[in-house]
Amino acid sequence: MADCVAADTLLDQMSSTELLHGDKGYDTDAVRRKIEAKGAAPNIPPKSNRVWKNCFSPRLYRNRNAIERMFGRLKDFRRVATRYDRLAQNFLAAVCIAATICYWL
Repeated sequence: MADCVAADTLLDQMSSTELLHGDKGYDTDAVRRKIEAKGAAPNIPPKSNRVWKNCFSPRLYRNRNAIERMFGRLKDFRRVATRYDRLAQNFLAAVCIAATICYWL
């Protein structure tokens, strides 16, 4: 499923925030409108084929790198990267264990 399609479900669960970072996969007008309707400002880099470029701050976007590194470390665990678990509850437990090992040790 494309990122912009899954964004609708994710944004319904979003808590209140002032600024929301996203990658180029979320650069659609519908996603931007939904973020703004929630009271947040979208900081999403524009796709290269966009005619009208939205405002974007590369300086603020650097903070998103910490999240990308966190997902990269979690994907070092084969069970998390390949999603062996059939149940979401078991997958969440595996992610929690992997996060504990990565950030506690």
